[in-house]
Amino acid sequence: MFRGILFAFAGGACITLQGVANSRISDDIGTWQAATITQLTGFIMALAIYLFVRDGDLGGFRRVKPLYLAGGAFGSVIIFSEVTAIQTIGVTFTISALLIAQLCVTFLIDTFGWFGTSKSKMGVPQFIGLAMMIGGVLIMKM
Repeated sequence: MFRGILFAFAGGACITLQGVANSRISDDIGTWQAATITQLTGFIMALAIYLFVRDGDLGGFRRVKPLYLAGGAFGSVIIFSEVTAIQTIGVTFTISALLIAQLCVTFLIDTFGWFGTSKSKMGVPQFIGLAMMIGGVLIMKM
């Protein structure tokens, strides 16, 4: 469990650092260009790690539903949206809103069992937690 939490924190930190870096890059070359550079460098890094680790089977791509293979395409929308939001409302509020949006969508995925996930019942405590996060963000923005 600790390993999972550690990776979650590392991922969250990298998302924030990437957003700030992309915002600065887009100031110089444009938002879509920044998204292109980010996706390209991410692909090169992932490919290099794969070639070093070799922990998967490339033939497995044939077994994956095409819809899921398109998941990387969300990256360009994520980068464009995050960069635009950072430039408009700042880093802290952007990341806070981003996390709330992620939680709302994951509630839907868990509740309805989308994408082959097992359904989870969301109760009052989960909705209170989400409401508290939203309230905290609104208070922080004051």
